[in-house]
Amino acid sequence: MRLLRIPLVLGLFAISLAGRAGVIVVEGNYQGKNLFVQNPFSEAGVGFCVYEVTVNDQVATDEINSNAFEIDMANFGLKVGDKVVVKIMHKDGCTPQVLNPEVLKPKSTFDIVKQQVTPDGLFHWTTTNETGELPFMVEQKRWNKWVKVGEVMGKGTPGENSYEFKVTPHSGENTFRVRQTDMTKKARFSQSVTYTDPSVAAITWSPAKPKDVITFSGNTLYEIYDQFGNIVKRGYANSVDVSTLKKDLYYLNYDNKMGETFIKR
Repeated sequence: MRLLRIPLVLGLFAISLAGRAGVIVVEGNYQGKNLFVQNPFSEAGVGFCVYEVTVNDQVATDEINSNAFEIDMANFGLKVGDKVVVKIMHKDGCTPQVLNPEVLKPKSTFDIVKQQVTPDGLFHWTTTNETGELPFMVEQKRWNKWVKVGEVMGKGTPGENSYEFKVTPHSGENTFRVRQTDMTKKARFSQSVTYTDPSVAAITWSPAKPKDVITFSGNTLYEIYDQFGNIVKRGYANSVDVSTLKKDLYYLNYDNKMGETFIKR
């Protein structure tokens, strides 16, 4: 009789595993809000789909035996900005739905404590009140627009965080800022900060009617536009190959100059 019971026990164990086969994982940063879960009936029609919820590997004590329930994040001693991993274990043949996963997405909430560009060209900024890891885009004002020149990953913690980025100045006065964009797609900016490097000389270029190459007097960021406003070349160098451009009139931005023209021959 004992030999006959073994496959029966193994069979029940396999059924139990098959009935608890799914896990939904939601990750992010705590933003002070709770998650809401839509919880269908199990495939067998007896009981609900979800059988366990954990937050950072701690079992949630919320009532989950209903067609919709709330995961109370305040029960886990979280601070705004803390990393969160929510696991929703559910039975096979049904799928619960997290109705508002966006509440764990990081938001841009930083405040600038101080910022400066040091004489050696390092852009320093210190923040507070970050609530999630989001990149800071370093932007430089060039040619009457803001141009992205670098990126530094934010630390996402609410205390003071310090960052730095090596800038590449043009001649004359330079203007920099940092930008951050979260899931709302609305950008937040720091105040701008100015910097002048007296060792950076003004850039010149030639020839006015190039056939193959435009040469700059030093390394510089540049953009070349056609007459329809399309960028056809951009980069950072002391020369640019224009041999593949068709014969036409073009506009050149470089250093801190803009809108200069040349004719490709």
